[in-house]
Amino acid sequence: MWWISEISLGDVIVTFLACCLLHELLVLCLPDRIAGPGGWLINTDDRSRRN
Repeated sequence: MWWISEISLGDVIVTFLACCLLHELLVLCLPDRIAGPGGWLINTDDRSRRN
């Protein structure tokens, strides 16, 4: 578990920003049936979250 002590806050922030960037790129580049309203990988439809 010594490797956990080598992870800095900067590493965590950069990883978070990279994940956000990857999410946005996937939504931008993939067709809507995969990443868009009603998509099976990334669903960007707000109506599906309401009860």
